Amino acid sequence: MAMAFKMATTGMRVTDECTSSYMEMKWKKIHRYIIFKIEEKSRKVTVDKVGGAGESYHDLAASLPVDDCRYAVFDFDFVTVDNCRKSKIFFIAWSPEASKIRAKILYATSKDGLRRVLEGIHYELQATDPTEMGFDIIQDRAK
Repeated sequence: MAMAFKMATTGMRVTDECTSSYMEMKWKKIHRYIIFKIEEKSRKVTVDKVGGAGESYHDLAASLPVDDCRYAVFDFDFVTVDNCRKSKIFFIAWSPEASKIRAKILYATSKDGLRRVLEGIHYELQATDPTEMGFDIIQDRAK
């Protein structure tokens, strides 16, 4: 695998750690969520935090900064009305009101490149405050 994947529109690179952590979450179920951040000086998307398999969606929401943008993926496990266990992966673009305009623009223009690298995402949420990404919204989207 190449050292990093280049994101076409902004010149950002997605590190191998991002893709390998995502694959561990998707296939091995080692992680419940991953938070990504952009290192502006090195022009790379890196892993900011990884949530263990026992962590919850509330742990993810609490880990997002109140004054800076981030991307996150969350592996939502649920049981259908037919009693089947399913899993859906959510991509969250977190851009709080208190973040700097420069960060909002950088994250908005880099999002599609990261999404292309992270194959198998089922749903996407864009949130500027916690109410826009509440657990009830995740549950409604998955069913």
